[in-house]
Amino acid sequence: MRVLGIDPSVQSTGFGIIEYSNNNYSVLSYGAIKPSRRLLFHHKINKIRSRVEELIKTFEPDEVAIENLFYAQNIKTAITLGQVRGAILVAVASHDCTLHEYSPLEIKKAVTGYGQADKNQVKMMIKTLLNIQDENLGTDASDALATAFCHLNSRIFQQKIKESEETNNNKK
Repeated sequence: MRVLGIDPSVQSTGFGIIEYSNNNYSVLSYGAIKPSRRLLFHHKINKIRSRVEELIKTFEPDEVAIENLFYAQNIKTAITLGQVRGAILVAVASHDCTLHEYSPLEIKKAVTGYGQADKNQVKMMIKTLLNIQDENLGTDASDALATAFCHLNSRIFQQKIKESEETNNNKK
């Protein structure tokens, strides 16, 4: 299974593509989409949408996982992030990809075992779990990889439950 993880942001949308096969995780690509600060807002979100579409075309993920909106004290920040997420959701939907959303708490817990972990703890753990040697791995990319990792673990767990139920049903 191949998953595209996305950590949405206006200034630096993180992305990470992980493939899980034969009990192994393989990192195919990661990085950040950073529209020019000089662009008008609607051009920035269009750039993000366009780049997400390119990633989907290039890597053909089976599913996409995105970080859910978090609680924001600043309403303007929440609205802006919602618009960025909307552009990403349009890109995902236009390629008919299955989308899954996870809260920051779920992602942090899946990667570090602690829902209140900070970004550096997530980055350290994702580097360890996925055997990434890149010392320049940015937090946006590591958060996106963590989102993909969270989703893969969720799917693997669901698959194991399904297999267990089928085995138990066959024994009856």
